Amino acid sequence: MGNLLTHEEYVAIAAKLEFPTQAFIGGSFRPAISGNTLETTNPATGKVLAKVASCGPEDVAFAVQKARDAFEDGRWSRLHPSARKEALVRLTKLMKRNARELAVLESLDSGKTIYDCENVDVPETIHCLAWHAELIDKIYDQVAPASDNHIAMVVREPVGVVGLVLPWNFPLLMLAWKIGPALAAGNSIIVKPAKETTLTALRVAELAMEAGIPSGVFNVLPGGGSEVGEPLGRHMDVDMVSFTGSTETGRRFPRYSAESNLKEVTLEMGGKNPAIVLDDAENIDRVAAHIVKGAFWNMGQNCSASSRLIVQRGIKDELLKRVIAHAREWPMGDPLNPENRVGALVSKSHFEKVCSYLEKGQKVLLGGKAKGGFVEPTILDVSDRDAKVVREEIFGPILTVLTVESFDEAITLANDTEYGLCASIYTSNAKRAIRGARAIRAGTVTVNSFGEGDISTPFGGFKSSGFGGRDNGIQAHDQYTRIKTIWLDLTDDADEAVA
Repeated sequence: MGNLLTHEEYVAIAAKLEFPTQAFIGGSFRPAISGNTLETTNPATGKVLAKVASCGPEDVAFAVQKARDAFEDGRWSRLHPSARKEALVRLTKLMKRNARELAVLESLDSGKTIYDCENVDVPETIHCLAWHAELIDKIYDQVAPASDNHIAMVVREPVGVVGLVLPWNFPLLMLAWKIGPALAAGNSIIVKPAKETTLTALRVAELAMEAGIPSGVFNVLPGGGSEVGEPLGRHMDVDMVSFTGSTETGRRFPRYSAESNLKEVTLEMGGKNPAIVLDDAENIDRVAAHIVKGAFWNMGQNCSASSRLIVQRGIKDELLKRVIAHAREWPMGDPLNPENRVGALVSKSHFEKVCSYLEKGQKVLLGGKAKGGFVEPTILDVSDRDAKVVREEIFGPILTVLTVESFDEAITLANDTEYGLCASIYTSNAKRAIRGARAIRAGTVTVNSFGEGDISTPFGGFKSSGFGGRDNGIQAHDQYTRIKTIWLDLTDDADEAVA
C-alpha cells in the first residue's frame, strides 16, 4: 500500500469521504422498508458519521428472495469456476485502487488505528479474497473406489443462500474471511455487519457489483441483532448461517436453526487465550514483544488476544520488566495519527464494559486509566485464579499475569477456561513445546510467537469458542459446500442376463 501519510493528510481524506448509508439488496442501494435508520459514530470523537438504513425482518425476507432467485437461476452458482475467479480477482483489483479510502473508512467507523488499517486490515482483506479466488478452479472433486461396473463420484455443491453475521472488531477482514470462500463456492450471500461498523461492508458490496458479481448474489443488511440477525437465523429459506462474534450471541443461532429449517450453522466465538512462558524461554525481549502484541493489538478487541500471561516464577521478573518496556512503546491517541498504535474502543457501551474490569484493589503494573473511549494498555498481576478478569473475556487492552511453578501447572491453568480458541507457548525445549501444544485444548497453538497462522491454515476453536467449521484454508471452502455422492451403475443388461 505504500508509505503511510501524515496525520493531516488522513484528516483531509476523512473530510472528503462520502459514506454509504443504505442497504445493498439485489444489486442496488435501498433504504430500509420501514424507513428506519441507525447512527454510526466515530468512536474516537463520539461524533455521528452517518445515519445508515436500519433493516428489519421485511428487508431480510426481500433480500432472501433476491438471493434465492440469483442462486436458482445459476447466474453465479452455475457459472464456470474460472468466471467466478475472474470476477473475484476484479474485486481485489478494485479494492487495491480504493485501498486508502477503505482504510480511512475502517478507522473512522471502528476506532482502529490507521496504522493497522493500512498495514494489516486492508492488505490482508485483499490477500484473503485473492487467495480464495485463485483456489476456485484448483479444488478437485473425487472418484471413490468401486467395482468395474460402477463409478462413485463425490462432488461438492454450494450450500445455497448463506447468512454471514459479522463482528465489529475486524469489519473488513472478517468480511473477507466469510465472503471469500462463500462466493468462491458459488453461494448467494446476505451479510449482516455489526451495527457499530457497517460502512466498509456496504462499500465492498458496491465494488463487487462493479467487478461483475451478479445482482442478488451479494447483499448487505445493516441493522441490529434482533431485527436482522435473528430473522436470518430463523428464515426457512436460508440454508446456512456463519457467525463470528460473542459466545453469548452465538449460542442463539443453533436454537434458531432447530426451531426453523435445521439450517447449517458455523460459529467462531470468544476466547480467553493463554500465553505460557516457561523459564527456559530464549530471547526474552522478543518474547515480551510478542506478548505485548498479543495483548494490545487492536486494543485487545480480538478473540485470539493473549489475555492471560501464564509465566513460570523463575523468569517472571525479567519478562515483566521487558513487557512493560515494550507496552510503553505503544502510544495511544487519535486513530488517524499514524504514530499511534492504540485507538478507541468501538463504542461507549463497550468502553464502559471494559472499564468495569478496572476495579480498585488490583495490583496494577502498567496503565489502569481510561477516558473518553480510550483505555490505556493495562497489566494486572493477579493471584486469585477465579477473579473476574481471569475468567471472563474482557475484549479490551487488559493483560492479566498469573504465576506458576511448573510446566504441568501451566498447562492445567491454560486449560482452566470455558474457551478454547488460541494459545501460545514460549520455550526452548522442543519436547515441551510439542507436548504443550498437544495438551492445550485450543484450535490454534503457536510456539514461540503470537499469531493465528495465515490464510492457508484453518482457524477456529474448541468448547465455547465455536464449532461447525473453520475459517481460512481449504477447510473454509468445505464449510460453504455440501458433499453429494453420485453412484453410476455401468452394468450391461446382457452381462446381468448371463450372470
